[in-house]
Amino acid sequence: MTFQQNTEKNEGLKRIPPGDWLRRWWIWLLAAGLVGIVAYSQLGKAAKTTGGAARKGAKLPAQSVPVTAMAAKKGDIGIYLTGLGSVTPLQTVTVKSRVDGELMRVHYKEGQIVKKGQLLVEIDPRPFQAQLTQSQGQMIRDRALLANARVDLERYRVLSSQDSIAEQQYATQKSLVRQLEGTVKFDQGQIDNAKLQIVYSRITSPVSGRIGLRLVDPGNIIHATDTTGLAVITQLEPITVIFTIPEDSLPPVLAKLRAGKRLPVDAFNREQSKKLATGSLLTLDNQIDPNSGTVRLRAEFPNKDHALFPNQFVNARLLLETRRGATLVPTATMQRSPQGPFVYLVKADRTVSVRQVRLGPTEGDHAAIDEGLSPGDLVVVEGAERLREGSKVELKNQGPGNPGNARKGKQ
Repeated sequence: MTFQQNTEKNEGLKRIPPGDWLRRWWIWLLAAGLVGIVAYSQLGKAAKTTGGAARKGAKLPAQSVPVTAMAAKKGDIGIYLTGLGSVTPLQTVTVKSRVDGELMRVHYKEGQIVKKGQLLVEIDPRPFQAQLTQSQGQMIRDRALLANARVDLERYRVLSSQDSIAEQQYATQKSLVRQLEGTVKFDQGQIDNAKLQIVYSRITSPVSGRIGLRLVDPGNIIHATDTTGLAVITQLEPITVIFTIPEDSLPPVLAKLRAGKRLPVDAFNREQSKKLATGSLLTLDNQIDPNSGTVRLRAEFPNKDHALFPNQFVNARLLLETRRGATLVPTATMQRSPQGPFVYLVKADRTVSVRQVRLGPTEGDHAAIDEGLSPGDLVVVEGAERLREGSKVELKNQGPGNPGNARKGKQ
């Protein structure tokens, strides 16, 4: 706005009569008063509405929280030691040849269960049979010479007693007989060796177990010095599992073994969702691993169904003892706080109270309560996340136990 325009505006305001200014002032004052009255009226209504709602809400009863509860029961629970382990056969044998020759026949199928002494392969026995024939012929010849030497020795003995021959000739004949006796004995050794080679040409299984994949095919020339064997056999019945436990758990295990007690061991799969086999503790190692602070244990399993496979990873669970007559609750009932574990105890008036407990051993979905609960006490299993001390509850799906018979929670 220019200076001239501003001047003209001020002059126009000066030309308004004084009565017009007064009337305009009262109009603005009246409008402000009306606005204030309307605002005050609206605030009063809102305050009445809020207060009435508050008073009405105070009269409403507390809403019940639907929960699932279960009564604590009396039962037995096992105290277990768990550890990671692997399946280890008692015997693993690499079948090798003890003679040289051509592999003629294979009498097994890959992966077959073989018995101890069962024929596996045959090596060409003809060279050994020929050697046996030679040794037997040599022995017949040497035996004939020995028989003739013995006849001459008897003749020389008679002549020597009559002083008809020199003493030296008689002594020489005795030495010849002894030499021929040694030759015959050597021939017998050659015959036995040839027979043994024939036996070795038929390779049998040294143990019972599962045979692996064939490493050499028929038609190949094999040698006793070959580093690669013909097949590998692993014993499956029985089989063992080697697993580890912390060194702090070793004293009670040693005490049980020294007392001659049998400690059961269960083998579970990798996810611990399925039990594979049940066996017993066989022995333990003679030293603790200083790097991990653990000790190795060996458990034996009958494995009749071959559920355990060599080098399989398993979770081993050793039953140390069974606690009788313990108070048991589902593990889902346990809650945690800075003061320790607790449960929500359902009282007879369908309210809950926080009950601090001392937790004992756990097994699967059950936990033992050493202190804080008694058999028959009703505890919340599901819905505890919405509860507080004194909350009203509604039992939507009660587990075993009658709430009417449940003991009242101690205040």
